[in-house]
Amino acid sequence: MNETTKMTPAASKILDTASHLFYWKGIHSIGVETIAKEAGVTKKTLYDRFGSKDQLIVSYLNDRDTKFRSHINDYLDQVSNQDPKEKIISIFDALERWLKNQNQRGCAFVNALAELPEESHPGREVIIEEKRWLKQLFISLLEEAGVKNPDEAGEKLLVLHEGVTVTYSMSLSTNGVDLVKDTVQLIINESK
Repeated sequence: MNETTKMTPAASKILDTASHLFYWKGIHSIGVETIAKEAGVTKKTLYDRFGSKDQLIVSYLNDRDTKFRSHINDYLDQVSNQDPKEKIISIFDALERWLKNQNQRGCAFVNALAELPEESHPGREVIIEEKRWLKQLFISLLEEAGVKNPDEAGEKLLVLHEGVTVTYSMSLSTNGVDLVKDTVQLIINESK
């Protein structure tokens, strides 16, 4: 689907259905016939709205990215008057809520990346850009906090963020976000 094209009700239904199926069942295990059937549309409608399964995958990832960024930004808006360290902590608070409500099967981007090994797949660009955005957000807040090496500290925070996501989805950590908050404080303090 062209990004400038308005989402029709049928396209929205297809995207919602595909998003659910791709996340819970996997991208490769779900075909367009299943998506069309579950969405209550024809395969022709699916192809008319999205062009191909690959473009539907890109739309799924873009939609997930938009929702995740909005979720993070909502938390940041709540602490907009706080110092940058509190803003960084709020990103982990947002992660905790996201994990419980939106991410029970693990990170949709990491899951999709594992299923899209071809470097040329357009979905990979969406996935990598989402992670770059998060890393840059950490770096920007660390710069505001006056840390000496914000790039290195930002990378550490990204690794912590992703690690919590993975361990949570595997039920290996029940309070990973709280543990990470202590580590976040250490990273910020050692970087000053």
